[in-house]
Amino acid sequence: MAIPRAAKTLRRTRIQEEKEEQILEAALDVFSARGFRGSTIDQIAEVAGMSKPNLLYYFRTKEAMHRALIDRVLYTWLEPLRAFDAEGNPEEEIRSYIRRKLEMARDFPRESRLFANEVLQGAPHIEDELKGPLKELVDEKAEVIRAWAKSGKIAKCDPYHLIFSIWSTTQHYADFDVQVRAVLGQEHAGDGRFEDAARFLEQLFIGGLRPDTSGT
Repeated sequence: MAIPRAAKTLRRTRIQEEKEEQILEAALDVFSARGFRGSTIDQIAEVAGMSKPNLLYYFRTKEAMHRALIDRVLYTWLEPLRAFDAEGNPEEEIRSYIRRKLEMARDFPRESRLFANEVLQGAPHIEDELKGPLKELVDEKAEVIRAWAKSGKIAKCDPYHLIFSIWSTTQHYADFDVQVRAVLGQEHAGDGRFEDAARFLEQLFIGGLRPDTSGT
């Protein structure tokens, strides 16, 4: 995990912590809009409202700021999947996962776009995490889904593509927010669109995963 330069001092003051957060907030604005390659330290300093030398006291490089943000995003983004409970009711677990992912799309759109930009550029800074901890977690939850299907609690499905599909349909509301609001129009583009999306996605996924009990 990236450690801010100021954090390496023996005592971190409240002001130091506030400055680091101010810089990271500005960096999130810039990286999420421009991607890593299109962003500069000067742009981040301008958004943060501080001089470049002052910013570099806290974070020596653009990479250090980006790494700190990516570490946060990965932890936050995977928390709903970690909460996927093998002992829970499959329908309730899937419903909860869909809703938590939509809540994150609503509450953390910049973080979602930051992650999407990183992946679109070939994931140069997080390839190890994708092939390591992320893959291990998805493998673990794929086995949970397989076990539910094997026991007849849900219909048979490819667990990886189920997870990918939930990711893509929920994160769409963050990454393509401008398009969603434009197409829905002013009348339907308020925060209620997330509840509308949740109801539809629950119907789509949960309805599609209900086992056939007709005996045919």
